[in-house]
Amino acid sequence: MTTSPESIKQLLHSEDFGDRIKGINELRNIEPAIAYELIKPLNQDENVRVRYAAISQLATLGQVNREESLEIIRDRLYNDPESDVRAAAADTIGGLKLTQAFSDLKKVYYDTSDWLIQFSIIAALGELGHEEGFELLKEALKSDNVLLQTTAISSFGELGNKNAIDLLLPFIDNTDWQIRHRLAQALGKLGGEKTQATLMKLAQDESNIVAEEAKYHLG
Repeated sequence: MTTSPESIKQLLHSEDFGDRIKGINELRNIEPAIAYELIKPLNQDENVRVRYAAISQLATLGQVNREESLEIIRDRLYNDPESDVRAAAADTIGGLKLTQAFSDLKKVYYDTSDWLIQFSIIAALGELGHEEGFELLKEALKSDNVLLQTTAISSFGELGNKNAIDLLLPFIDNTDWQIRHRLAQALGKLGGEKTQATLMKLAQDESNIVAEEAKYHLG
């Protein structure tokens, strides 16, 4: 069966949520402007998996109308009853680099205790590239949640602010190899003479994955 806007529309209007998800996935095969118009109503779907798939697809289709997409994403970020969808909204803000939504991410980060939403916000800050994200990443680095710490390290590397180097160096002695691995990646991206001694030490790490990452950045 040939994929067409009409065949996808039939799937999106199906009572079977599995068909609706299939329809969302097939939107990749048609003109983005048409796909964008078809996907908009699905962000309010009664099924959480459909809403999740729809808001995730906006990370690419949202380029068609960034201003309207931002309003849709903001609504899901603040108002969706499911943390998975709210987390996907944060991811999509990062994917679309909607820097004007930084204040929304910051507000939701402090207003929620849901680690999944906080994790997605911290991950999005690296992609977003908003300099004001520095302080929020700095706070996440002090979290008791190892996943938040690990993600903050990665996002510091993406952000590219060399002021993060002094904050990251103490993690060289962390017992979690995944944190040391992300540290090697982040320091490699940040670069500069200040990172070299730490990368050289990480190149001798007991974890081969960490050592190879550090060697890669040392060249």
